[in-house]
Amino acid sequence: FTISLRAVDNITVTIKLKPGILPVCLIRVKSGPRFEMKIRPGENVTLIFTCNTPEKYFIMEIQKNIDCVSGPCPFGDVHLYPPGLPRLNRTFIWDVKASTKAGLELRFSTPLRQIQPGEMCPDLVSYSINSCIDTATVNIGTFCRNGSVSRVKLLGGVVMSLHLPWNLTLTTSGFNIANRSSIKRLCIIESILKGESSIMLMSPNYPLGFPEDELMTWQFVVPSNMRASVFFHDYSLSNCERKEERVEYYIPGSVSNPEVFKLSDSQPANIAGSFNMSLQGCDQDAQNPGILRLFFQVVVQHPQIDENVTHLVDLSKERNMTVTIHFEGWPRRNPLVPEPMCLICKDPRTCDRVLTLSSGATYKISFLCKDLSRLRITAEKGISCVDLRWCQNKIYSLSVPKIITQLPVQLHKFIWKLVAPEMINIEITSPSLKLQQHLQEQNCNTSYSYSIVSATPETEMNVGIFCPGGAIEKIQLRNNITISLKTFGKGFINESNHQDLKMSFVPHIKDECTFTVSPDSKAKTYLQTPNSLYGLPPYVSISWYITVPSKQVARLEFSKDRMGITCETGRAYVNIKEQMPGAEETVRREDELLPQPRNMHHNFWVNVSNCKPVDPMQLTLKFWVTFVEKQIDLAVILGVLAGAGVLVAIGLTVCCVKKKKKKSQNPMVGVYNANVNTQMPGKQRLFKKDRKTNESHVYAVIDDAMVYGHLLKESNGSVTPEVDVYRPFDGPMGSLPPSPPPLSFRKDVKRSSNTEEPPLLAEADHDTYTFAHQRSEELEDNGDGNEKNNGDTSTSSLENKEQDSLEE
Repeated sequence: FTISLRAVDNITVTIKLKPGILPVCLIRVKSGPRFEMKIRPGENVTLIFTCNTPEKYFIMEIQKNIDCVSGPCPFGDVHLYPPGLPRLNRTFIWDVKASTKAGLELRFSTPLRQIQPGEMCPDLVSYSINSCIDTATVNIGTFCRNGSVSRVKLLGGVVMSLHLPWNLTLTTSGFNIANRSSIKRLCIIESILKGESSIMLMSPNYPLGFPEDELMTWQFVVPSNMRASVFFHDYSLSNCERKEERVEYYIPGSVSNPEVFKLSDSQPANIAGSFNMSLQGCDQDAQNPGILRLFFQVVVQHPQIDENVTHLVDLSKERNMTVTIHFEGWPRRNPLVPEPMCLICKDPRTCDRVLTLSSGATYKISFLCKDLSRLRITAEKGISCVDLRWCQNKIYSLSVPKIITQLPVQLHKFIWKLVAPEMINIEITSPSLKLQQHLQEQNCNTSYSYSIVSATPETEMNVGIFCPGGAIEKIQLRNNITISLKTFGKGFINESNHQDLKMSFVPHIKDECTFTVSPDSKAKTYLQTPNSLYGLPPYVSISWYITVPSKQVARLEFSKDRMGITCETGRAYVNIKEQMPGAEETVRREDELLPQPRNMHHNFWVNVSNCKPVDPMQLTLKFWVTFVEKQIDLAVILGVLAGAGVLVAIGLTVCCVKKKKKKSQNPMVGVYNANVNTQMPGKQRLFKKDRKTNESHVYAVIDDAMVYGHLLKESNGSVTPEVDVYRPFDGPMGSLPPSPPPLSFRKDVKRSSNTEEPPLLAEADHDTYTFAHQRSEELEDNGDGNEKNNGDTSTSSLENKEQDSLEE
């Protein structure tokens, strides 16, 4: 390659290695190989490269110095010179020096689009504009082709750079330089916006600071039948000692030009036709200047058909509530170039893509949007309780107000934040619709669902996603709660009239969460522990109270046979217990098998308590409940019949024995009621004399008619036998007294210290004994036997046994 530079052109060509590239390829000239080469004005140099692909290793800069201070400026189109340069990535630089009393104008044949620092143009062709005032250089911006910026006016000198890729051949720079009078500001950038469009612009030096106490202007040329809106996406303020940083708008036809706004204000929208916008800096603090910067967007669109239609949003009676109308995907997705854009306006000139309305006021809003389906509403309401005495008996409705459902915008989410002190808990009920837990086996097919999250300052537990039409009547939670109603489609407008979710504040509960479930007898009800994605938090206890109809049997089954965790500290348990007297509780630890499927005949509890599992184990349990009609088991029927048969046989046997005894006149022992107390406290004794002076306790023989056992059986023990009243007896007399009840029933008697017989207990009306008569000869024989065996005919053998046991 031969490069010839004329001295009159004042052009310098520099070829050098790319930054960070090893010198694999060299430049060979007559004087020898080189890594870098500079060709000055008036020089003629022939060179070759030692590699076939020099564009991978070298770049080239072509700089032209233009002095408009000491001589005339070469105004007009700027050409790319010299021709025939090597095919390298190259940068053309025009360094124009001019007086600060005059202005320079760069006019572009192809409008430009400003890009952020570090961003690349699609065709790799970019323009960089720098303003030079005295010794200071300000980066006006970097631009790509195919945009809206048509002119840039600068005060003083300018350094203009054009970056071209090695494989692109251009003969013209695409801009010209013109002389203008002083603009009295740093620069003016003109943008021509045709039709519906959106552009992004930045303040000079962005993201670094705007020069101190400077002024610059953007001129926007907009057709009169179009509407423009300005939105600030990023800005920061410096620390001002004097003046105030501000934005000024000059809008044709406005009665208050210029209109002054703070950078923190909502900027003008729905502007008809062209307008100017200026950024004014201030005198900064020398010790802590700060940074003034601005990144903003201008959107141009057609006037909306319903721009004069207003909607009343009355939030004057609401408390702790906000309503935000926004574009779809907000706030996670923030599209910079939405075309066309939907705007929400509080008044004809105060519009934004996101509008937040607060409770306690009434608003009249309008929409600048062709397609309202691209807008959404997110509302939030706070409910709190400080003193349980004031809010315990109050029931709060968790339904979406009609002022929201009547707007022509789809509700995306309504959030209730329920806050309670430590010893006050929250109860959520759905009396008529009930709630269904959204699981893989039972999906929610309604137009909306509830997401319930329980949170403390340290932890957060996702209780689950629920929708109407299930079996859960009530959920009690210990911590602060966030309930998010999310809609799906337009069906919520019709279903919103039937919302019945309510909440109240209740006293402290034991578990972190308790569910009250009334399953559908014709369907399978699935239930799962909260926080299924990350597992039940450590040391958390969850309970389900499940009701069982009286004529049905519930069958409880778990989805797996083990909990699937190993505890690092503590123990994890599953407890199951029916709500009935004497019911046994089933308990399983984490190292044991879960209970097998079982039938529950009464209302029952299921409790899951977690330990601190070993990482990365997580406790997640799922179970389900089904119902069947109660059926009488055949084995039970046969057992009942068999028992009845046995009772009949026993009855017949007793009758036969009684008849046989009557015929044989065998002696019968005394029978007494062991379940009756033999002494009534505080009641006067019927026998005034004691045993030694009263012989009423001595009977020779008692007739069959004096046996009272059958009377007790007929009256179930409710008839009090007569005491000290007996029928006359005409038969032979014996010598033995009747046997008293066992000493174990005589709790009030202390044993005598002498060998005499203990005193007789006071007899009450309900002390009932029955005895059978004996023949005289049999009595005598029996008495003789006792004398032989015991040597004492005054005490029965039964009483002797009781005495012996008492002595022991």
